[in-house]
Amino acid sequence: MISRLRGTLLEKYPTRLVVETGGIGLEVLVPLSTSQGLGEAGGTVSLFTVLVVREDALTLYGFDSAEQKSLFQKLVGVSGVGPKTALGALSGSSVHALAEALRNQDLPVLTRLPGIGKKTAERMALELKDALVEFGVEPDGGEGNRQVDDALAALVSLGYPRAAALQAVRVAAGEQGKTPGVEALLRAALARLTGGKPGRGR
Repeated sequence: MISRLRGTLLEKYPTRLVVETGGIGLEVLVPLSTSQGLGEAGGTVSLFTVLVVREDALTLYGFDSAEQKSLFQKLVGVSGVGPKTALGALSGSSVHALAEALRNQDLPVLTRLPGIGKKTAERMALELKDALVEFGVEPDGGEGNRQVDDALAALVSLGYPRAAALQAVRVAAGEQGKTPGVEALLRAALARLTGGKPGRGR
């Protein structure tokens, strides 16, 4: 299995690259955002990759982050969603925005993505809405989850990395109780991120 690829960018198109590595030019299909983020032909590129094996073809898909690759793998695991549809979805949205739309079962947003109709959007949202924690999106859990979302958004706006902020908020939420207030949750998470002692809500 080819999981990473590093080499010289020989050709660049909106959703297709040719990357030379070890004297071999490999065709790599990529989301539009990945292609746009790369430099011009002749430079060195590094991609996270997924090799999809079919009876009549071996197709290599490339991504600019481990998160994007992981969401692609989750999408192709949905019944009726193939690599082409998954690639189109990632071309039309950022990873976090797509994960949010799936969690919220936001069909108007999902059906605006290339190649996704209403039935496909419904299947994607149903099968993935509770499997998106790694993308900074918690399963919908009511009031407590909204408090977590608000605290997480505040930390990200302060400049903390989303992954670190999410971990701090999760731990703080467990310490604070079932439905912590946003302010108490934010104070406890900030204490963790700055090396202080997280306190319990009153």
